[in-house]
Amino acid sequence: MHTILQTGQRRCYDGSGRAIPCDGSGQDGEYQSGVPWPEPRFTTSGQTVVDRLTGLTWSKNANPGGFPCTWQEALEQIREFNRQWWCGHSDWRLPNRRELRSLMDYQARKPALPKDHPFTDVFLGWYWSSTSAAINPAYAWYVHMEGARMFYGRKAQEYLFWPVRGTSRVLAATGQRQCFDAAGTPCPCRDTGQDGELRQGIPWPEPRFVREDDLVRDRLTNLAWSRTANLTGKPVSWEGALQAVAGLNAGQDGGPGPWRLPTINELESLVDCSRHTPALPAGHPFTSLQEGYWSATTSFFETDWAWVLYLHKGACGVGHKPGATFHVWPVRTERGG
Repeated sequence: MHTILQTGQRRCYDGSGRAIPCDGSGQDGEYQSGVPWPEPRFTTSGQTVVDRLTGLTWSKNANPGGFPCTWQEALEQIREFNRQWWCGHSDWRLPNRRELRSLMDYQARKPALPKDHPFTDVFLGWYWSSTSAAINPAYAWYVHMEGARMFYGRKAQEYLFWPVRGTSRVLAATGQRQCFDAAGTPCPCRDTGQDGELRQGIPWPEPRFVREDDLVRDRLTNLAWSRTANLTGKPVSWEGALQAVAGLNAGQDGGPGPWRLPTINELESLVDCSRHTPALPAGHPFTSLQEGYWSATTSFFETDWAWVLYLHKGACGVGHKPGATFHVWPVRTERGG
């Protein structure tokens, strides 16, 4: 079963941010890999909205709390919503980071939500997830609605929250299995509403990764990754990354499918939110790991920038395309995927 969504990107851009034809570019807009979006994507029912892509139900009001609040206050407000059967339901939760990211459209900005979305009161700022940051559990992951960045903020800081309910059949679990209080101290998970308690998403297979010579197959996503996670041996520009993958394909004689630069959703799928430095599942077989990796996904907020996975942290940010600043980790889709 697929567990990676299409990013929504349909266009392609060169290293200076100018629009170009997608054919032969090797970019996200050409391959559009992942689970395709249904039309229409959203169905509204009263004060709730069903995302037909993920199966999750969101509140139509994207800011039901009205004001920024701490992470702990967000969890407590949602508990109060459930006591009140808010919008007719008592199973609301703070979304985990993959659930929150699933709303993002990488061909949109201000907000980075799909065109014609039905949501109201969307604030162009940070929204809390229920997932603590493994690199420092006094912080939790959040997503910025203006341009879709995902980083982490101190739990004592104040941001917005957006309740979700339901179970998705396409999103994978984050890997987080422990809970932490606002100071980052491990705590019992029961009744916290945290990611570590609820563990929403498709469970990971055991073993998750299967090594086949110089290739590693991810049994969760049906993607095959280069075991050596450093194709060029040094940081390169974004166009240099695309060229390096094209060169890898040119050197192949047949094979199961073309290598490509992964989308930002494909890169993020590797992250284990219980770990850091690197944020990869325990026992992974990869070698030559680096801190930052280019994706094939252009930043629509500024098209001379592209999306990057920061592997030590597990964060999704952006890098300036002309800079020789990030590394290359090729991927391809296995037969039948």
